[in-house]
Amino acid sequence: MPMHYVAHGRGTPVLAIHGWTPDHRLMTGFLEPFFARRAAARPEARTYRRLYPDLPGMGQTEITEKYRGSDDMLEAVQGFVDHMIGDAPFIVVGESYGGYLARAVACARPEQVLGLGLVCPIGKEARHSKRTLPPHTVIAPDPDFMATLPPADAASYGDLAVVQSPETYRRFREEIAPGLALADDEGLVRVARRYELSTAPESGAPFERPALIVTGRQDDNTGYADVYALLEHYPRATFAVLDRAGHNLQLEQPVLLDAFLDEWLDRVEEHAERADR
Repeated sequence: MPMHYVAHGRGTPVLAIHGWTPDHRLMTGFLEPFFARRAAARPEARTYRRLYPDLPGMGQTEITEKYRGSDDMLEAVQGFVDHMIGDAPFIVVGESYGGYLARAVACARPEQVLGLGLVCPIGKEARHSKRTLPPHTVIAPDPDFMATLPPADAASYGDLAVVQSPETYRRFREEIAPGLALADDEGLVRVARRYELSTAPESGAPFERPALIVTGRQDDNTGYADVYALLEHYPRATFAVLDRAGHNLQLEQPVLLDAFLDEWLDRVEEHAERADR
């Protein structure tokens, strides 16, 4: 079954995989401004074709009875790569559950994936009940602003917000909430029963190309400790734990995230150019 997607630009493919229940807008919300700034600063630099699919049961991609676990989700992503990218070299970026799938893609295609970028990814423990997580903490509260929100918005936004502000709320409403409203809860409950992949993404040889792993110090959804446990599998990885950031790190630490993405892409390009010589 085809996956709905949006695409921007041309050049080296970048596959961007969103997390559990939002849709592609989570990824376009921080990656499109990043690529625009990078292109403006370096007009002669390498260009990128960004591909943003909606995972099955999320956004505008339907989910059928076929989907009964994360193995089926991964199969859909691999099919998307086959159809849209083929055997061309590409970069993969994943957020949260999308990071889990992105790691599996890199494991399956180590010679094709030029670089791996992970934002608040699931760590070594896929199941939420097994994760090592910090307590929910609001570092920058704004009770007066929160009091102005509709109760439903205050609950959904406040559940993950570490920085409460009009700006992080605006981006939540534009980039995350629309996808949450479209999620097929019944279909995703079926998938969640087999949430762990049959083959762990780190089961193969170490991924030896440039990687980036950015986590939030206050992320009480995926945390940072279980992610750090993956680090030895990625010998070319930069690993960062950002204070004042929860699971919506891209909203709360946008400047730092941009800086890490910029440096990571520099390393990806350097490695690719050396391999081409």
